[in-house]
Amino acid sequence: MTGTTDVSTYDVVVIGGGPVGENAAEYAIKGSSRTAAIVEHELVGGECSYWACMPSKGLLGPGAALAATSGLPGARERLTQRTPDVGAVLGWRDTITHQRDDSSQVDWASGAGIDVIRGHGRIVGEREVEVGGRGERSDGKGNRRIVAREAVVVATGSTASVPPIPGLREARPWTSRDATNMVDVPERMVVLGGGVVACEAATWLLDLGVRELTMVIRGDRVLPKAEQFVGEQVATGLIRRGVDIRFGAQISAVERPDVADTGYGHIHGGPARVTVDQGGGSSVLEVDELLVAAGRAPATSDLGLEVLDLPDSGPLRVDHHMTVPGHLWLYAVGDVNGRVALTHMGKYQGRVAGDVIAARADGRPLDGSRFTASADRDAIPQVVFTRPEMASVGRTEAQARHDGIDVVIAEADIAVAGSYLVSPDYAGHAKLVIDRSRDVLVGATFVGADTAELVHSATVAVVGEVTIDRLWHAVPSYPTVSEVWLRLLEQLR
Repeated sequence: MTGTTDVSTYDVVVIGGGPVGENAAEYAIKGSSRTAAIVEHELVGGECSYWACMPSKGLLGPGAALAATSGLPGARERLTQRTPDVGAVLGWRDTITHQRDDSSQVDWASGAGIDVIRGHGRIVGEREVEVGGRGERSDGKGNRRIVAREAVVVATGSTASVPPIPGLREARPWTSRDATNMVDVPERMVVLGGGVVACEAATWLLDLGVRELTMVIRGDRVLPKAEQFVGEQVATGLIRRGVDIRFGAQISAVERPDVADTGYGHIHGGPARVTVDQGGGSSVLEVDELLVAAGRAPATSDLGLEVLDLPDSGPLRVDHHMTVPGHLWLYAVGDVNGRVALTHMGKYQGRVAGDVIAARADGRPLDGSRFTASADRDAIPQVVFTRPEMASVGRTEAQARHDGIDVVIAEADIAVAGSYLVSPDYAGHAKLVIDRSRDVLVGATFVGADTAELVHSATVAVVGEVTIDRLWHAVPSYPTVSEVWLRLLEQLR
């Protein structure tokens, strides 16, 4: 192995130091004498901690709090400002992300008995990983070889996709990392995409003072994977705040002659001219910045997978034990395996993989449901922190029908005592999807303020396969938004 200067041996080696990899390492060695190492070329804590979930929610929170306050008589009269203080919001974001300092995460790993090795990890053979000096967080030790006695876990996540539009890459557009780490607030922006990242980012960009915001969406609605009423209500909320949403549109060209390499969250140069095609015609927008939120791709390139005759692009496929077929020692968890791109589901997969690794190392049979990932197929909870919020779990009606399920539907506007007390102008909607033959819930979707806190009860019902007859005896507290459960269940009596 050319250039190798050091050789180390661990029971478990995890490539990727985000929360998914951390879970896999911890569960694989917890309560044992096994050893583990995490190889990370950026920050321990990963995308979620510094560039995604945590800073995103931090940026969204102040605006949501002000919106909630402005809807309540007695509170709104005390508001002197209806928009957040930009400096304070960005400071709060920096507190949440520890100024992108991962020392506390490294301390956690050390306390859990996990070594952190800085650098870029590549698989170079069976149970062998080479760590090179790529990345600003490299430990500077040059190439090292690590041998895993039991398992190698790939937890490298995903990266933002930038479509091959003429001039787009050259214009240095923002990706989600720039948006969550924004330093400068542009006055005029184009957001390419209509998914979760696009809708959440549009929400906080408006909060922080973007004056003109245009969303360019190829399809006919935002959040297209959700129930149709979700996209309608979220789009209505954005439009009311002044967003120009262009459905059935696409960017055909970008021109930006003055481009600068300014780092995360800064405006990347002078104004850009963005050509938008829609309905057989074209228009040109001049904007200060572009945000590309057009999906993500599994981070599988340059991992050395070709040495195992595995594809070096696209998802790293796994079975329900999170094992890569044909390689009993190799696991893939989180975004990288393409099953579901949500941090909490990746952490769930990490727990499953860790338990499987521990059992196999101890020679124990894989008996019991905790050794099999099932929730990441048909019991996936998700919250989108737009205004209004969206919370869902399991299948939509369309997905259930596609899967051949004979469904019964219950849906209603969220108009109960509890929602009125949140705001006299409360607007929301809820929908349950029931498997008629089994009389169990297979999907639930809620839109409206405070609905994020409704989804776990629905998740328990879906995972536990609780019958509708039994759910009738799960009495919602009064006066809460969860009273909508009663209105829905009454339709099914």
